[in-house]
Amino acid sequence: MRERHKFFLDESRLPTAWYNINADLPVPPSPVLHPGTLEPVTPEFLSVLFPMSILGQEMSPERWIEIPEPVQDIYRVWRPTPLVRALRLEKALDTPAHLYFKNESVSPVGSHKLNTAIAQAFYNKEAGTKALTTETGAGQWGSALSMATHFFGIDLEIYMVKVSYGQKPYRRIIMENFGAQVFASPTDRTHYGRSVLEATPDSPGSLGIAISEAVEVAASSGGAKKYSLGSVLGHVILHQTVIGLESIAQFEMAGEYPDVVIGCAGGGSNFAGFTYPFLHRKFTAGQAIRVIAAEPASCPTLTRGAYTFDYGDTAAMAPVMKMHTLGHTFVPPGIHAGGLRYHGMSPSVSALVDHGDIEARAVQQLATFEAATLFSRTEAIVPAPESAHAIRVAIDEALECKRTGEKKVIAFNLSGHGHFDLTAYDAYRRGELRDHDYPQAAVDEAMAHLPKVGLG
Repeated sequence: MRERHKFFLDESRLPTAWYNINADLPVPPSPVLHPGTLEPVTPEFLSVLFPMSILGQEMSPERWIEIPEPVQDIYRVWRPTPLVRALRLEKALDTPAHLYFKNESVSPVGSHKLNTAIAQAFYNKEAGTKALTTETGAGQWGSALSMATHFFGIDLEIYMVKVSYGQKPYRRIIMENFGAQVFASPTDRTHYGRSVLEATPDSPGSLGIAISEAVEVAASSGGAKKYSLGSVLGHVILHQTVIGLESIAQFEMAGEYPDVVIGCAGGGSNFAGFTYPFLHRKFTAGQAIRVIAAEPASCPTLTRGAYTFDYGDTAAMAPVMKMHTLGHTFVPPGIHAGGLRYHGMSPSVSALVDHGDIEARAVQQLATFEAATLFSRTEAIVPAPESAHAIRVAIDEALECKRTGEKKVIAFNLSGHGHFDLTAYDAYRRGELRDHDYPQAAVDEAMAHLPKVGLG
């Protein structure tokens, strides 16, 4: 009997509510602190950056939050996305494991980021917001938000990490095609950007720096602009759970259920969006599952960072959160997985790693491109370098099954395609890429600049 490759849900089965893990967290959430006073923030402080509807989602204890019909309507342009059995990859690995991937690369901008971009643009439009500011690393988030704000008639200002601005010009072109303004960060447009350039004229930038610039512009706009974030925070993760909710329904179609679920982790949005609905089943129904977060060895936030309070940005203007962090002064090497080069991690992901519900694994750049090449040659999709981290771990798990003879079901999220990352593949083919182990001395130095929080 011929094995089935793809599992499609009809549009009528698009989830109508997002899953909010706040209802099921096995540990109480830590407070979010004001960057100046280090006391718990007030909604009034956060409302300078976000509309109250989004703040309500951030703090909501409700397990299910309805997806507004205008958001569902735009989701239907590409959702539900397919769940794919990677049969050719299984054959190449000669593994007894069954490998599946959720294909988020089919979105109009090629990644999962659109799931929250559409939602955030809707809620800002509903609140009367005229303009948004944001940051982007590899450009997937900037591409997504530029499309979303265009659909809702909102202006957009994007601060793109300078090293990625140079490496990935085609994503910048997509952003500009949808009407966004894009600036290579650090810039001379903000007080903080100028201070970075004065100290380090050739700074490659970082997500922390770009966040600082975008936050500064919004906070100093007198209410004319709000800020939008593509990862880390709870409302972003909430919007991404449409991925995992669809996946569970598709596994029912496949007649299987995963033993292991895997996602790449930079700030946590695609990872949590895919895995949290499975954790919901574990927490509420006792359905066993292993959950693995894959990160770069050059930005080892979960595997080598401290679990403590830190600023969300480099300039110490964003709220302070308890999370795994390499220190907000961290500036990572210019690896091509630009979307994974953030110093911190989602507070909920961090808490679940600390509690033992999520495993974290760091992988090297060359190993990820080796995995990406094999995946593209077997499954005919060129994955984003970020996604390749999840592919690497999935392959390693499948090879372990080959060694032990176990027949496990392994699933990962293909968070986006790499059509605009081909310079990275070219560098890999030419032997120009190198592995990077972030030096412990640099981690230790960054730890010295953590905020002195008395909450423990």
